[in-house]
Amino acid sequence: MYHTPVLLKDCIEGLNIKANGVYADVTFGGGGHSREIIKHLKNGRLFGFDQDEDAVANAIEDKKFTLIPENFRYIKNFLRLHNQPLVDGILADLGVSSHQFDSEQRGFSTRFDGELDMRMTNKNELSAKQIINEYGKDELKKILREYGEVENAGKITELILKSRTEKKINTAEQLKEIIKRCSPRAKENQFYAKVFQALRIEVNGELDALIELLKQSIQVLKPGGRLVVISYHSLEDRLVKNFMRSGNTEGKVEKDFFGNELGPFKVITRKAIVPTEEEIEINNRARSAKLRIAERLEQA
Repeated sequence: MYHTPVLLKDCIEGLNIKANGVYADVTFGGGGHSREIIKHLKNGRLFGFDQDEDAVANAIEDKKFTLIPENFRYIKNFLRLHNQPLVDGILADLGVSSHQFDSEQRGFSTRFDGELDMRMTNKNELSAKQIINEYGKDELKKILREYGEVENAGKITELILKSRTEKKINTAEQLKEIIKRCSPRAKENQFYAKVFQALRIEVNGELDALIELLKQSIQVLKPGGRLVVISYHSLEDRLVKNFMRSGNTEGKVEKDFFGNELGPFKVITRKAIVPTEEEIEINNRARSAKLRIAERLEQA
């Protein structure tokens, strides 16, 4: 399969789908979530967003469905372009798809010796190989520390800088060989995953895109509309949690004269929904998923 949809039942329930409503699946991928949403629509519409060119092959042949091959950070503009400025629900599954992880040439996985690419779309000129070979010391260290939450970011950076003066670093195995001495014993896989995560986030501007999506959700969701987001690491989850609670990614909660919290959303999930042991056994890539749901309040 291109990708097994994560927390499918919970996502569908969280969207609270109306048969004649309009929805956006902003991470279409293999279309697993989208196909389930369409089952609940009668005269409604579903817009799928995905910047990955490979996802186009999964487009659903249904008059209720429209695939928009763009980054979800432009959701507001493209919904307006399709004469649908407001929607009843937004679903975002922020994980890398199984297809992307399993494609050696894409360079997302630590399991293969593919070229250090990690681009979600060919439109992106920046690759992980360029970051590793061209970024300066401070830039590299910042990316590893902030996006990968790697403890020994300074030492890793020094090793990369030294190695690339001798030979260009092109592949995943080359990078792993260079930094392996920094890996905690018996935790090599987690260590490499954090380094690769940091590079991937920088290549694709993932956190900036997520912030744009969250901000625009206030403008494109109808009152009563649902925002449903699955995140896979603490950086994403923190942004989503803060935004749903306060309407901003910093988590700064405003209060009225009486001390009541103000914000554009009603939080439906006080605690994140996580996969069951059964789902993780079937789909191991769901193990770190956290689902949060919020409902758009009436306009002030």
